[in-house]
Amino acid sequence: MILPDGYVDLEPGRLAAVVTYLQQKEKPELAPARLPAGMEIRRLVAPDPDEYRRLFRRVGEPWLWFSRLRLSDEELRGILTDPGVEVYILTFYGEAQGLLELDVRQAPDIEIVFLGVVPELTGRGAGGCLMRFAIEEAWRRAPRRLWLHTCTLDHPGALGFYQRFGFRAFQRAIEISADPRLTGQLPREAAPQIPIIEP
Repeated sequence: MILPDGYVDLEPGRLAAVVTYLQQKEKPELAPARLPAGMEIRRLVAPDPDEYRRLFRRVGEPWLWFSRLRLSDEELRGILTDPGVEVYILTFYGEAQGLLELDVRQAPDIEIVFLGVVPELTGRGAGGCLMRFAIEEAWRRAPRRLWLHTCTLDHPGALGFYQRFGFRAFQRAIEISADPRLTGQLPREAAPQIPIIEP
């Protein structure tokens, strides 16, 4: 669908984000990941939905991540236990502080579905280590491409971060959704940089 030039009004209570899709078609040359002291990356096999949601919220609440919060336990468990979905956590002195989810169900394409760290670790090298790990894990399977997406609700540095790791933009979309702070999936005080417009 081709949208016309100009503005499109949204109903109050809804959000719109510009989504940018990025991909790598060959493995970039990267320095090896060196985890800072106290950090470890490990795979979670069949994660508990409530545990997963807790970490998902801690990492994504500042950027209004909501997609996994809208799923029932059964729907979420179905994704997390699928053999084509791999969930990894980054721990800092034993506490989960970062999340990585790889989806290999559409092989030979591999998607980085989620990658992020808690706000307290932003700027401390943890996100870069997690991304290097993701790239290594994906490219050892020789995919046709590794891809991901980000949007204008995400951290302002996210797009540049992905480009520094060799991802190139190839498509844009507009995502429209109900504000998760008004549907109860996230607290009203989440993402104060994005004003709530009451319905």
